[in-house]
Amino acid sequence: MKKITFVAFFLLTICLGCSQSVVAQGKSKGKEVRVEMVTTEGRMVFVLFNDTPLHRDNFLKLVNEHTYDSLMFHRVINRFMIQGGDPESRHARSGQMLGEGSLGYTVPAEFRKEHFHRKGALCAARLGDNINPRKESSSCQFYIVQGQLVDPKMLDMMAQRYGKTFSEEQRKVYATEGGTPHLDGDYTVFGQLIEGMDVLDRIASVKTDRSDRPLNDVRILSVKVIK
Repeated sequence: MKKITFVAFFLLTICLGCSQSVVAQGKSKGKEVRVEMVTTEGRMVFVLFNDTPLHRDNFLKLVNEHTYDSLMFHRVINRFMIQGGDPESRHARSGQMLGEGSLGYTVPAEFRKEHFHRKGALCAARLGDNINPRKESSSCQFYIVQGQLVDPKMLDMMAQRYGKTFSEEQRKVYATEGGTPHLDGDYTVFGQLIEGMDVLDRIASVKTDRSDRPLNDVRILSVKVIK
Protein backbone atom coordinates (compact mmCIF):
# COMPACT_ATOMS: atom_id res chain seq x y z
CA MET A 1 0.00 0.00 0.00
CA LYS A 2 1.51 3.33 -1.07
CA LYS A 3 1.15 6.60 0.80
CA ILE A 4 1.20 10.21 -0.27
CA THR A 5 3.07 12.97 1.46
CA PHE A 6 2.84 16.73 1.70
CA VAL A 7 6.51 17.64 2.10
CA ALA A 8 7.43 20.93 3.76
CA PHE A 9 6.57 22.16 7.23
CA PHE A 10 4.26 19.24 7.92
CA LEU A 11 4.07 15.61 6.81
CA LEU A 12 0.75 14.16 5.71
CA THR A 13 0.04 10.73 4.29
CA ILE A 14 -2.90 9.27 2.42
CA CYS A 15 -2.77 5.93 0.66
CA LEU A 16 -4.66 6.09 -2.59
CA GLY A 17 -4.02 2.84 -4.47
CA CYS A 18 -4.91 4.44 -7.80
CA SER A 19 -4.56 2.55 -11.08
CA GLN A 20 -5.69 4.82 -13.90
CA SER A 21 -6.37 8.46 -14.77
CA VAL A 22 -9.84 9.92 -15.05
CA VAL A 23 -10.53 11.24 -18.54
CA ALA A 24 -13.37 13.64 -17.75
CA GLN A 25 -13.92 16.53 -20.15
CA GLY A 26 -15.49 19.88 -19.38
CA LYS A 27 -16.07 23.35 -20.76
CA SER A 28 -13.75 26.03 -19.39
CA LYS A 29 -16.06 28.97 -20.16
CA GLY A 30 -19.21 30.27 -18.55
CA LYS A 31 -20.34 31.05 -15.03
CA GLU A 32 -18.38 29.39 -12.23
CA VAL A 33 -20.27 26.76 -10.25
CA ARG A 34 -20.86 27.25 -6.54
CA VAL A 35 -21.07 24.36 -4.11
CA GLU A 36 -22.47 24.33 -0.58
CA MET A 37 -20.89 22.02 1.99
CA VAL A 38 -22.78 21.61 5.26
CA THR A 39 -20.72 20.17 8.11
CA THR A 40 -21.25 19.42 11.77
CA GLU A 41 -19.41 22.69 12.44
CA GLY A 42 -21.37 24.85 10.00
CA ARG A 43 -21.83 25.76 6.35
CA MET A 44 -19.20 26.57 3.74
CA VAL A 45 -19.64 27.71 0.13
CA PHE A 46 -17.01 27.23 -2.58
CA VAL A 47 -16.63 28.44 -6.13
CA LEU A 48 -15.13 25.88 -8.54
CA PHE A 49 -12.73 27.18 -11.19
CA ASN A 50 -13.62 26.67 -14.86
CA ASP A 51 -9.97 26.56 -15.92
CA THR A 52 -9.44 23.36 -13.92
CA PRO A 53 -12.24 21.47 -15.72
CA LEU A 54 -11.07 17.93 -14.95
CA HIS A 55 -11.07 18.58 -11.22
CA ARG A 56 -14.27 20.63 -11.38
CA ASP A 57 -16.16 17.95 -13.27
CA ASN A 58 -14.82 15.13 -11.11
CA PHE A 59 -15.78 16.98 -7.92
CA LEU A 60 -19.26 17.77 -9.28
CA LYS A 61 -19.74 14.14 -10.27
CA LEU A 62 -18.97 13.04 -6.71
CA VAL A 63 -21.20 15.77 -5.29
CA ASN A 64 -24.13 14.69 -7.49
CA GLU A 65 -23.57 11.08 -6.46
CA HIS A 66 -23.57 12.14 -2.77
CA THR A 67 -20.14 10.57 -2.36
CA TYR A 68 -19.07 13.09 0.27
CA ASP A 69 -22.22 12.98 2.40
CA SER A 70 -21.38 11.74 5.94
CA LEU A 71 -17.61 11.50 5.33
CA MET A 72 -15.22 12.95 7.92
CA PHE A 73 -12.56 15.59 7.93
CA HIS A 74 -10.15 12.89 8.97
CA ARG A 75 -6.92 14.92 9.15
CA VAL A 76 -6.82 18.37 10.72
CA ILE A 77 -3.73 20.49 11.38
CA ASN A 78 -4.31 23.95 12.81
CA ARG A 79 -2.68 26.78 10.84
CA PHE A 80 -2.18 24.40 7.89
CA MET A 81 -5.24 22.65 6.44
CA ILE A 82 -8.22 20.36 6.94
CA GLN A 83 -8.46 17.19 4.81
CA GLY A 84 -11.47 15.07 3.90
CA GLY A 85 -12.94 12.84 1.22
CA ASP A 86 -11.72 9.43 2.37
CA PRO A 87 -14.60 7.04 1.59
CA GLU A 88 -13.42 4.73 4.37
CA SER A 89 -14.25 7.41 6.94
CA ARG A 90 -18.02 6.99 6.54
CA HIS A 91 -18.25 4.04 8.92
CA ALA A 92 -14.87 4.34 10.63
CA ARG A 93 -14.63 3.13 14.21
CA SER A 94 -13.16 5.27 16.96
CA GLY A 95 -9.36 5.47 16.71
CA GLN A 96 -9.24 3.87 13.25
CA MET A 97 -6.41 5.13 11.06
CA LEU A 98 -7.81 6.95 8.03
CA GLY A 99 -6.47 8.51 4.85
CA GLU A 100 -6.00 5.42 2.69
CA GLY A 101 -9.30 5.54 0.82
CA SER A 102 -9.66 5.99 -2.95
CA LEU A 103 -12.11 5.43 -5.79
CA GLY A 104 -9.48 3.70 -7.92
CA TYR A 105 -8.41 6.41 -10.37
CA THR A 106 -6.48 9.68 -10.50
CA VAL A 107 -7.11 13.10 -12.04
CA PRO A 108 -4.36 14.71 -14.18
CA ALA A 109 -2.75 17.77 -12.61
CA GLU A 110 -4.15 21.16 -13.61
CA PHE A 111 -1.73 23.76 -12.25
CA ARG A 112 -2.65 27.41 -12.87
CA LYS A 113 -0.38 30.20 -11.64
CA GLU A 114 -3.37 32.37 -10.79
CA HIS A 115 -4.75 29.70 -8.43
CA PHE A 116 -2.53 29.37 -5.39
CA HIS A 117 -2.67 28.16 -1.79
CA ARG A 118 -4.27 31.20 -0.18
CA LYS A 119 -6.49 30.75 2.85
CA GLY A 120 -9.66 28.92 1.82
CA ALA A 121 -8.19 27.31 -1.29
CA LEU A 122 -9.88 24.01 -2.22
CA CYS A 123 -7.16 21.61 -3.37
CA ALA A 124 -6.69 17.99 -4.40
CA ALA A 125 -4.59 15.61 -2.33
CA ARG A 126 -2.29 13.21 -4.15
CA LEU A 127 0.43 10.55 -3.99
CA GLY A 128 4.02 11.69 -3.45
CA ASP A 129 6.42 12.56 -6.26
CA ASN A 130 8.48 9.39 -5.86
CA ILE A 131 5.62 7.24 -7.17
CA ASN A 132 3.60 9.99 -8.83
CA PRO A 133 5.98 12.16 -10.88
CA ARG A 134 3.09 13.64 -12.89
CA LYS A 135 1.55 14.93 -9.64
CA GLU A 136 -1.84 13.44 -10.50
CA SER A 137 -4.59 14.05 -7.96
CA SER A 138 -6.61 11.72 -5.78
CA SER A 139 -9.99 10.69 -7.15
CA CYS A 140 -11.79 11.95 -4.05
CA GLN A 141 -9.58 13.28 -1.25
CA PHE A 142 -9.26 17.04 -0.93
CA TYR A 143 -8.01 19.62 1.51
CA ILE A 144 -8.94 23.20 2.39
CA VAL A 145 -6.10 25.57 3.23
CA GLN A 146 -6.13 27.47 6.49
CA GLY A 147 -2.44 28.33 6.67
CA GLN A 148 -0.98 31.38 8.34
CA LEU A 149 0.34 34.83 7.48
CA VAL A 150 3.66 34.78 5.63
CA ASP A 151 5.82 37.90 5.60
CA PRO A 152 7.98 38.81 2.55
CA LYS A 153 11.23 37.63 4.14
CA MET A 154 9.77 34.21 4.89
CA LEU A 155 8.39 34.04 1.35
CA ASP A 156 11.84 34.83 -0.03
CA MET A 157 13.28 31.97 2.03
CA MET A 158 10.61 29.61 0.71
CA ALA A 159 11.27 30.72 -2.85
CA GLN A 160 14.94 29.90 -2.44
CA ARG A 161 14.40 26.61 -0.62
CA TYR A 162 11.73 25.22 -2.94
CA GLY A 163 12.78 26.90 -6.18
CA LYS A 164 9.49 28.77 -6.51
CA THR A 165 8.58 32.24 -7.69
CA PHE A 166 5.78 34.33 -6.22
CA SER A 167 3.92 37.12 -8.00
CA GLU A 168 3.18 40.46 -6.38
CA GLU A 169 -0.43 39.38 -5.93
CA GLN A 170 0.66 36.19 -4.17
CA ARG A 171 3.00 38.13 -1.92
CA LYS A 172 0.25 40.54 -0.95
CA VAL A 173 -2.31 37.81 -0.30
CA TYR A 174 0.06 35.65 1.73
CA ALA A 175 1.06 38.65 3.86
CA THR A 176 -2.50 39.83 4.52
CA GLU A 177 -4.73 36.72 4.28
CA GLY A 178 -2.29 33.86 4.80
CA GLY A 179 -1.95 30.43 3.23
CA THR A 180 0.54 27.66 2.52
CA PRO A 181 2.80 28.98 -0.28
CA HIS A 182 5.25 26.08 -0.14
CA LEU A 183 2.58 23.87 -1.79
CA ASP A 184 2.14 26.11 -4.84
CA GLY A 185 2.77 24.33 -8.12
CA ASP A 186 2.75 20.89 -6.48
CA TYR A 187 -0.95 20.32 -5.77
CA THR A 188 -3.90 21.34 -7.93
CA VAL A 189 -6.00 24.21 -6.60
CA PHE A 190 -9.48 23.92 -8.16
CA GLY A 191 -11.74 26.09 -6.01
CA GLN A 192 -11.98 28.76 -3.33
CA LEU A 193 -13.97 29.14 -0.13
CA ILE A 194 -16.15 32.26 -0.44
CA GLU A 195 -18.47 31.84 2.57
CA GLY A 196 -17.80 30.21 5.93
CA MET A 197 -14.18 31.09 6.68
CA ASP A 198 -15.15 30.97 10.36
CA VAL A 199 -16.25 27.35 9.87
CA LEU A 200 -12.85 26.51 8.39
CA ASP A 201 -11.16 28.09 11.41
CA ARG A 202 -13.49 26.27 13.79
CA ILE A 203 -12.73 22.88 12.25
CA ALA A 204 -9.00 23.62 12.13
CA SER A 205 -8.99 24.37 15.86
CA VAL A 206 -10.58 21.13 17.09
CA LYS A 207 -8.57 18.82 19.32
CA THR A 208 -6.90 15.94 17.50
CA ASP A 209 -5.03 12.75 18.30
CA ARG A 210 -1.42 11.89 17.39
CA SER A 211 -2.54 11.03 13.85
CA ASP A 212 -4.23 14.46 13.43
CA ARG A 213 -7.69 12.88 13.46
CA PRO A 214 -10.24 14.95 15.43
CA LEU A 215 -11.05 13.41 18.80
CA ASN A 216 -14.71 14.14 18.12
CA ASP A 217 -15.73 13.34 14.55
CA VAL A 218 -16.19 16.32 12.24
CA ARG A 219 -18.45 15.24 9.39
CA ILE A 220 -19.65 16.52 6.05
CA LEU A 221 -23.41 16.26 6.27
CA SER A 222 -24.17 17.18 2.67
CA VAL A 223 -22.71 18.80 -0.43
CA LYS A 224 -24.78 20.27 -3.25
CA VAL A 225 -24.60 22.69 -6.16
CA ILE A 226 -26.29 26.02 -5.46
CA LYS A 227 -27.21 29.04 -7.58
